[in-house]
Amino acid sequence: MPTVVGVKLRFSTKPLAYAAEEPAPEHGAAVIVKTERGIELGHVVSGPQEPDESTGAGPFEPIERVATEEDVRVAEELEEREREAMRTYRELVKERGLDMKPIDVEYVFDGNRIVFYFVAEERVDFRDLVRDLASRFHARIDMRQVGVRDEARMVGGLGHCGEQLCCSRFGGDFQPVSIRMAKEQDLPLNPLKISGLCGRLMCCLRYEFEAYKDFKGRAPRRNAIVELPDGGHGKVIELNTPKEEVTLLLEGGGRMTVPLSAMDCAKSDEGCTCPCRVRADALPQPHDAIGTLLETRTEPQAGGAKAKKAEAKTAEAGAARGDEQSQQREGGGRRRRRRGSGKGGEQPAAAQQPQQAAKPQAAASQDAAGQPATAGRRRRRRRPPGGGNTVG
Repeated sequence: MPTVVGVKLRFSTKPLAYAAEEPAPEHGAAVIVKTERGIELGHVVSGPQEPDESTGAGPFEPIERVATEEDVRVAEELEEREREAMRTYRELVKERGLDMKPIDVEYVFDGNRIVFYFVAEERVDFRDLVRDLASRFHARIDMRQVGVRDEARMVGGLGHCGEQLCCSRFGGDFQPVSIRMAKEQDLPLNPLKISGLCGRLMCCLRYEFEAYKDFKGRAPRRNAIVELPDGGHGKVIELNTPKEEVTLLLEGGGRMTVPLSAMDCAKSDEGCTCPCRVRADALPQPHDAIGTLLETRTEPQAGGAKAKKAEAKTAEAGAARGDEQSQQREGGGRRRRRRGSGKGGEQPAAAQQPQQAAKPQAAASQDAAGQPATAGRRRRRRRPPGGGNTVG
C-alpha cells in the first residue's frame, strides 16, 4: 500500500491526496506537485497515512519533489507579478465597462498560465477583455467566475465571533444553510446577525443544529405543564441546550432548574416516553438547604471589622446625647424651682436673699388659700433694669 499525504493548493477547496516516497514530507512542508493545470506549489496539511475512504482508492499522482530554496524564490516572484497583474486587470475591466468584480489573480507555478477570478450576477461577455489580457501578459488566460461565498473564502476576513472565517479556516465544500436552522437554535431572525461577510446565512449555523434538534426532540416543549414530586405543577419557560437543563416556573412564582436526565414520563406504564414529570431525586435535599443557609450566615461580610467599629461609635454618641438631654432637663427643673411663684419679675441681686427667705412662707400661704403651686411658672415679660419690684 502506498503512503499518501494531503496537499493543499492555494485556492483548492480541500486537500488532494498524493503518493509520497520515504521519507515522507513533514506536515507544513512545501512541495511541488502536478495537476491538470500544470506544475503547482502546495503545502502538506495531513498524513502520511494509508489510503482510506477520505483519500479514495487511487491511483495517486506522486509528489514531484520537496520545494527547494529556488522554488520558494520563484513563488515569491510570482506573487509580486500577481499584484501587478491585479492592478492591470481592474483597469481593463473599468475601461471596458463590464459588469463584473475582479477578485484575484493566480499565476501557475510554471508561469505559462494565468487565472483571473471575478464575481458577476449575470453572464458577462469578456472575449475582448481576454484578448487585451493576452496581449499584455503573453500567456494563456483563464477566466473563472465564482460566487459570493467563494469570494469570501478567497479574500478572507473575520466573522461576528472575531475568529477567521470558517470557509477560509476549514475549507471543504459548501453545504446548504436554511433559516430553519436559526429558528431551531432560538437565534434572532435579524439578517445582520445571522448573515456572514458574503451576505448569505453563516456556515456555522450548521455546526450545532443537530445538537439543538436532538435536545428539543427529547425535552418538553415551552409552556408545557410538568408534574412535581410534591404534587404541584410547573410550567416550562426556558431550555438550556448546552447544559441540557429545563427551567420551570412554579405555582408560587419561584423558579427551579432541573437536568433533563432527571425527568421521566408519568404515563410510562402506557408506553409513553414524554418527559412530563420531575423525579424526586432532582429536588434539593433538606440537609443541603440547611448547609447552604449556615454558609450564608457564617460568611464574612465585606468590611465587617469597620462596620462593627462604626456601630460602636454610633452607640457611644447616642448614649452621650442621652446623658446631655437628661442633665438639661434636671437643670431646667432646678431653675424653675429657684424662680419662685410671685407675680413680679426677676429680683435684683441685692434683694435675692430676703426673697429666698420669704419663699417658704409665700408657698405656705398659697397652699393655704387653695391656689395651685404652679402659678408662678407663667411666662413673664422681661422688664428694663431698675424697674423690678424691690423689698423695702
